[in-house]
Amino acid sequence: MAFQQNSLRAFLSHAKSSLLTAVKTSEKLTLVVGNESADLDSLTSSVLYAYLRSRSPPQNAFTPLYVPLLNIPAVDLRLRPDFEAVFRHANIDASHLTTLDDLSGHDGPALKPDHTRWILVDHNKLQGALDVKFASRVQGVIDHHEDEGSVIQDSEPEFRVIERCGSCTSLVVRTLKASWDKGNDASSLSSGAAHAQGDSLTTDANMTATWDAQVAKMALASILVDTANLTAEEKVEQADRDAVMYLEAKINLAPQEASKWDRAQFFQEMDAAKRDIDGLAFEDLLRKDYKQWTDNGLLLGISSVVKPLDFLAEKAINGASGDGEDLFVTAIGDFMAARDLTIFAIMTTSTSPGGKFQRELYVQALSAGHAAASTFSRQSVEELRLEDHSVEILSEKPGAMQPSSEGPWQVPPCL
Repeated sequence: MAFQQNSLRAFLSHAKSSLLTAVKTSEKLTLVVGNESADLDSLTSSVLYAYLRSRSPPQNAFTPLYVPLLNIPAVDLRLRPDFEAVFRHANIDASHLTTLDDLSGHDGPALKPDHTRWILVDHNKLQGALDVKFASRVQGVIDHHEDEGSVIQDSEPEFRVIERCGSCTSLVVRTLKASWDKGNDASSLSSGAAHAQGDSLTTDANMTATWDAQVAKMALASILVDTANLTAEEKVEQADRDAVMYLEAKINLAPQEASKWDRAQFFQEMDAAKRDIDGLAFEDLLRKDYKQWTDNGLLLGISSVVKPLDFLAEKAINGASGDGEDLFVTAIGDFMAARDLTIFAIMTTSTSPGGKFQRELYVQALSAGHAAASTFSRQSVEELRLEDHSVEILSEKPGAMQPSSEGPWQVPPCL
């Protein structure tokens, strides 16, 4: 049975409760999971997909309920101040979210693989422990990264959408907006038949519009942040513009929400929340938006940080004993050692003192990765539009490479 239209808050509570019950009783589950960095786009795309799909599941769905899963333990939610900003607008809080802690037993995932189906959003290949146990159970995907060929081509009754876009959430909106509108039409007819009174119908319509506006603002948060309010020309696609227009129309149908809606102000609030990381320790900054994978026998990791490298270096130095520039390289080495990484990259985005948007890239490699790092540096200058590009091999320490870029990049495929 489809989940009856209700608030996002009610849906998430129901989904989390259903997952906990299913883990205990070995019931079937369909999970919608974002990438392992669990950034804002992964949050909103997984929640939006699960919420809308559960309201109107296909007849041959594995289960009628789709459970959104954040690909991090609950403790890491504290590293994401932008989530809190979104929660306020969507009328939810962290306790409503389902995380890896809810999925796992003391010795790893407790779910039986054949009792699950997985939908991937904001990535198209499972990583780590989830990949080992559940890779064969992936049924569909909506993503805006390079296709790794991991998801089956015939994904019916789920979707297989992988294409360039500023935000994965925009693709989820485009894919499921017909279901969203159809669900609203059905809800209105049901409400009218139940109440048969104009005032009650108006009240129900207003409540439904408010719920939709809350969901729309949640979705807009990641789209606007990822596209700099649709101004990042190198990232924005038509799907992003269409999604923003569609979601703003949802907000404008809710009188109370429409009267106070200001997209520019909303974007500034979300963007400021994303960049509010001054209070995080050095390691937490690297953990906040982190991904890792294995390629050609090497374990690689990447962290994205919304502050310049100078900020990270200062954090490393302030958090260590001693002094000198080597403390930054040493701190990176410690982070790599804790994760058995051979090559580690940091990608930063920030605004220069002159107000210009800028990107930086730092790559550090152990001796086993020197050749790969040097090849990456040499071959990726044009593709990544690297400037001020240099490589330094440090005696008895990891090799460090620190190119910078002001253009778009696809660092993981190049590595």
